[in-house]
Parts: sequence; C-alpha cells; structure tokens
Amino acid sequence: MKKLNHIPEFAIIGHPNEGKSSVLSTLAEDDSVRVSPIPGETVTCQNFPVMVDGREIIRFVDTPGFQNPRKTLQWMQGYQGEDEQMIASFIEAHAGDPAFRDDCELLGPVAEGAGVIFVVDGSRPVRNMDRAEMEILRLSGAPRMAVINSKGEDSAYLAQWQSEFRKHFNAIRVFNSSRATYIQRIELLENLKSIDQQWEPALRDVVEAFKTDWQARSEQSVDILLAFIGEALAYRKTVPCAKENQQAVCRQMWQEYQELIAHKEHRAHKAIRSLFKHNIFNIDLPEHSILEKDLFSKATWEFLGLTDKQIILAGAMSGAALGAGLDVAAAGISFGVFSTLGGLVGAAGTAFKGKKWLSGIKLLGMHIGGEQLRIGPVTNSQLLYILLDRSLLFYGHIINWSHGRRDYDAGKKEIAEDTKKEGVTAYWNKGERKIAERFFRVASAGNGWASSEAAQGMRGLLLRQMQQIAEGNR
Repeated sequence: MKKLNHIPEFAIIGHPNEGKSSVLSTLAEDDSVRVSPIPGETVTCQNFPVMVDGREIIRFVDTPGFQNPRKTLQWMQGYQGEDEQMIASFIEAHAGDPAFRDDCELLGPVAEGAGVIFVVDGSRPVRNMDRAEMEILRLSGAPRMAVINSKGEDSAYLAQWQSEFRKHFNAIRVFNSSRATYIQRIELLENLKSIDQQWEPALRDVVEAFKTDWQARSEQSVDILLAFIGEALAYRKTVPCAKENQQAVCRQMWQEYQELIAHKEHRAHKAIRSLFKHNIFNIDLPEHSILEKDLFSKATWEFLGLTDKQIILAGAMSGAALGAGLDVAAAGISFGVFSTLGGLVGAAGTAFKGKKWLSGIKLLGMHIGGEQLRIGPVTNSQLLYILLDRSLLFYGHIINWSHGRRDYDAGKKEIAEDTKKEGVTAYWNKGERKIAERFFRVASAGNGWASSEAAQGMRGLLLRQMQQIAEGNR
C-alpha cells in the first residue's frame, strides 16, 4: 500500500441505486454526478476533486460496482505474495479479462493508495455478496469507512449492517445522502479522521478548510444581500410631470420600481445559489409558497404578521395610491390596497375615504406635487423585513438542499410547506430589531451606508442568523 500523498483520495464503492453516487455528490458538493439505478452504467473511474481557493484539498473517485466479487475474493484468499502488492497483483493478473473488468477498474485507485468509502442501502438485509465485497476491502488494507445510506424510516436492518461492518471497517457512519445538511456533511468528514492515524493530520486540514470556506461563502452571501437591500431602500427617482399626467406617471414609476427590485432580488438569490455550487437544483416553487409570491403582494406582507392597519399603511408603499382608485381630476383620493396586484381591495379605501388632495403629500416615500414626481427613498421599514425574510428563507433552502438529492418535485413541495410559517425575523428580539431599524435609517438615507457602523452591525446580525440556520436552530 502506498503512503498517503498530500491530497487525500477516497474511492466511493457500492451498488447502483443504493446511494453511492448520492453520497459522492453530497461530499464533493457536485450535483453533476450522474445518479442512475441501472447497473453497469459506470464502467470507468471518474475523479471529483474538491477545490477551495483554487487549491485541491480532497479528491473523491466514482467507481463501477463489483462485477465478480466471489471469484475476486477466492483469488485473494489464495494469494501467496506480499500483502502490500496483492491488489496490484490481482489487477495485473486479470488485465484484459472481461469477467473482471469492473473489479480491476474499481480497485485501481485502491492500489494507488486511495482510502475507501463503502456505501450500502440500509433498508435491505445483508447478502453473502456484500460479505464477499467487505472481505475484499478488508484484505486490501486500505483505510476504509462504511456508510449506511439510510432514509430514516427504513432502519429494520440497521443493526445487522452495523454488526457486519464492525468486522471489516475502521469507521461506520449512518448517513442520509438525500437529506444531509452542511453540519452532517462535516460530521462525516470528521469521522473519516479516525480511519487511520497516518491520515488524521491531512483530514484535519481538509475539515478546517471546509469550515473556513463555508464561513467565507456565508460572508459573501451577507455582502450580496446587503448590497441588494441597500439599493432597494435607497432607491429614488424624480421625473418631470404635468399635473394632468400624474396618475399615469405614478403608475409607471411604481411599476418600474417593482420590476427593478424583483430583478435585483432574483440576481442576488442566483448569486447565492452559485456560491453554494447548485448547478441543477433551482428554487422554482409552487404558487402557494411565500417565496413564489409577488414581493409586493398582500400574501407576502400578511406572511410577516402585519396587522390590517399595517397592511393599509404599507399599501401606500405598495402602489395602492397609484391604483385605479387614484382620481386626481376629482381632487380626491381613494386607496385600493394592492389593487394592481389583487386582494384586499377596499379596506384602505374605507380608511382613507374623503381625504383631500394636498399638493406635496408624502405617501411613504412617494412624493406628489407641483410639476415633479419622486419615488423613494423607502420610508416604511417593513419592506426591509420582507426582503430579509425572503433572502434568509432562500439561504436556508439552498444550504440544506443536498447535492445528492434528485427528487426535486417532492423537495419543492416540502419547501413550500415549510415557508407557510412566519418569517425568520419574527423571532428577533428587541436588540436585533434595533440593529435592523438603525440599518434601515442609514441605508434609506443613501450614499455612504455600506461603510457605516450600522451596516457592520447588520452584517454581524445576518452572519449569526445564517450560522443558526446552518445549525438547524432557525
């Protein structure tokens, strides 16, 4: 057996449709790994390096399944040469033999010094073929871990697998590759450190690199969110407008603002998705999910627990004043809250019925009067909490979506159900809300907010929140 080089390498070995590719995909954070239930589709080994800051820190190898394990074991039990040369000798003796093609291919990385991660499906019983494969890997002398891919509810044979694995492996881990969170992934990597004392220093460095990289990605996510939210709060635009055209121009300005914020939010979320290496999975949620609702819809605002009074006041920011009820010619204002988006029409109309038109009236950030119209900056801090909640919910879904998971429809349904509850900021205490309100005042004021003390306070708050989300504490 060759000594470990500076980059730890692990061959992922197992049967099709038992979680081998899903475990590989999750460990390597690579959702391009092909997951197939059909035996024989993988015929050659494929490397999946894990890069941090442009440097390869660990390498996983996808392998074919065993083709002829009983005869392979029989040959090894009769082997008379040096133990360290047994795997290489087997490959040399069977090179070109189609009956042992896959066995030679999967043992190639082991012969070169790779460790072994052997993956099985914990929902089925142990078979004699499995015992033969375990004994082959034990005889190889490679540092090895057994992973029982378990879906949680299918645990009838768990004790049987654990008993067999104790005879053949240095470490055992129960792991649900389709539901694995960041924390569980780190725990599995931590467990790898125990497979061989010689490997421990290198694997300790790998785990620390993963943790450092994760923290860096969370910090980048915060910077992306603060840049987006700061732009949304500080936005302002003034246009010349004759008095007789104010209603049409108001509508146009509001529509432009909605489209701009929606675009910037999508761009920010896409950047976060890319940071966490999701190339295939995309948050494309069912209609009833709060993250799929229009940013300025009544459902979004109710989701945050606003009272009817708050919704009415928020209506001015949402463009209610710009809806069909705004009648400048009649010198009167009637508000249909979210009238341009549907829902709760008339409640605010009753509340504000009879209000007179006043030149220069301020409608929560919309200034109307004279020969000019100006939208922004935002004066209602509820928008800040909406943007924060949607972004933190998105972050939570992205980091907890296993790269090895492929049941996208079922997953999106789960996410939709999960996002029916209150937003993350609903649980913030008085001190945390004070930080947010201070940031709101500075950011909505415009230039220079990014380097302010308030922005740094908000940055720290979001980092702590993201850490709690990663740890499953909200």
